[in-house]
Amino acid sequence: MNSPFKIIPEHGRAIVGNFHPADGFQPKPLIIFCHGYKGFKDWGAWHLMATAFTNAGFDFVRFNFSHNGSTAEQHIDFPDLEAFSNNNYSLEMQDLQTVIDHFCSEANENFEKRPSKLYLLGHSRGGGIVSLTAGQDKRIDKVATLASVSDYRARFLEGTEHFQQWKEKGITYVENSRTGQMLPHKFQFYTDFITNEAKLTIRDWVKQIEIPHLIIHGTADPTVDLKEGRAIHSWNPASELSVIEDADHVFGMQHPWNSDTLPPAMKLAVDKLIEFYSAD
Repeated sequence: MNSPFKIIPEHGRAIVGNFHPADGFQPKPLIIFCHGYKGFKDWGAWHLMATAFTNAGFDFVRFNFSHNGSTAEQHIDFPDLEAFSNNNYSLEMQDLQTVIDHFCSEANENFEKRPSKLYLLGHSRGGGIVSLTAGQDKRIDKVATLASVSDYRARFLEGTEHFQQWKEKGITYVENSRTGQMLPHKFQFYTDFITNEAKLTIRDWVKQIEIPHLIIHGTADPTVDLKEGRAIHSWNPASELSVIEDADHVFGMQHPWNSDTLPPAMKLAVDKLIEFYSAD
């Protein structure tokens, strides 16, 4: 069971998502999940992860970032490449704040189930977004990441020929091997980061996290190396690092996911997350 929702932020581009309620009408802890780069709320087996959390007694939200390339009508893949080209980390931070505000306000159609606690979960690039938010928003009670990046600036590859060409042309393209699309990034992606670097430097805000903090990473991640998970852990020694042997960047999932069960590595990750969120 889940309830689709749509929120219109100040920038005017819809945030669409699904609210998965646990049984009962009393307030429950709410887990808000942020997808990663080239991701979306319906990717792979995220819906099965949602069910696992609701079965464990948590309300759960998964949503599409407003500029991830999907639309309010088509939630899967990237039909709007212009929106994709205008995305940046600041917008994703704002979108998460909008979702948090919505589910904590009377504007929420599920307000009778307003959260008793607020927990965040992010995968890959979304892991950086929830880490930044946990360091800056005192409403958050727990935060966890799956295969999270540790440094947004490093991913721009400043000083390389590719970066220089991107700067000169104002746009660059990254192939989506699954869909065959060439996904555009305008140079504003970089300039917005530089303008807002103080709010977008993961290291600095992880050091400010004072709530329970779990970092899950696989040893066989070809996209975001385990050393990034170890770096995040080093910036907050009070955090917990859970390493899953032989797990790749998506913990054995793929899209589409045609099974009604989670792959073993993702099942291990979800079991660890449930244990973490359930602890007092």
